Amino acid sequence: MKVGVHVSIKDSIDQAVDRAQEYGCDTFQMFTRNPQGWKFGDLDIEQVKKFREKLGQSKISPVVDHMPYLPNLSCPEDEIYEKSVASFAAEVDRCGTLGISYLVVHLGSHLGRGREVGLERIGSALTLGAKRAKGELRILLENMAGTKNSMGSNFQDIKEILDSVKKRERLGVCLDTCHLYAAGFDVQSERGVRQTMAKFNEVVGFDTLKVVHLNDSKGGLASGLDRHQNIGKGYIGEKGFRAILHHSAVKELPLILETPVDEPDDVLSDLQMVRKLAK
Repeated sequence: MKVGVHVSIKDSIDQAVDRAQEYGCDTFQMFTRNPQGWKFGDLDIEQVKKFREKLGQSKISPVVDHMPYLPNLSCPEDEIYEKSVASFAAEVDRCGTLGISYLVVHLGSHLGRGREVGLERIGSALTLGAKRAKGELRILLENMAGTKNSMGSNFQDIKEILDSVKKRERLGVCLDTCHLYAAGFDVQSERGVRQTMAKFNEVVGFDTLKVVHLNDSKGGLASGLDRHQNIGKGYIGEKGFRAILHHSAVKELPLILETPVDEPDDVLSDLQMVRKLAK
């Protein structure tokens, strides 16, 4: 099993590898820049060199990058959409420079203009990104939590987005457990997990599934709330995560924790809980 957490790049991007090793991660996720802003500088050549060297010397793989939060690739407003696509294209390039395997993207919101508008916008953006991708990079669509006007909260949306993109082989899926539950997929029990994963395979296909975000949920079933909770302490609970971790389509994938860190030991506690439930 490969399990890891989202780590900070504070001070220097290569320190992400150091932090992942300190936590005992088998894999990890990171941002390559400030996730809350539009502006960013070029990657530092020396930091890139150190990042690649440290990663090569470690046994950690794969590395997952996450898009910043502000871009909206489904946005019907031209100015924001163009900024979003430019930001996305730059992130694809940064992944190539760093030798990162996966880039997770949120699918955005159509802002009330309709699903078809969102599908057209996100499809065009992802087609551009797929053309720019270098090396082994795969762009992963993350399922959303069912917030009003959001794209990708159901499997049909994800399938149609994948099918709309040229160079589809450059794309894949990242399933987030909190988002699944918040969007109405009951993954609290073995039966619920089995039914949810069977539906995913029927509509999208297990061959597309490359990464899983392991997050418990602070919101109830079908709440539409994207609020992560520590493993076993939310509505999904230990029983749900035990079923998720033992599912044949999940147990050998990279598993990334994005759980709250309210206390210094929270990261290690969540990693320990996942490994315990996976046994």
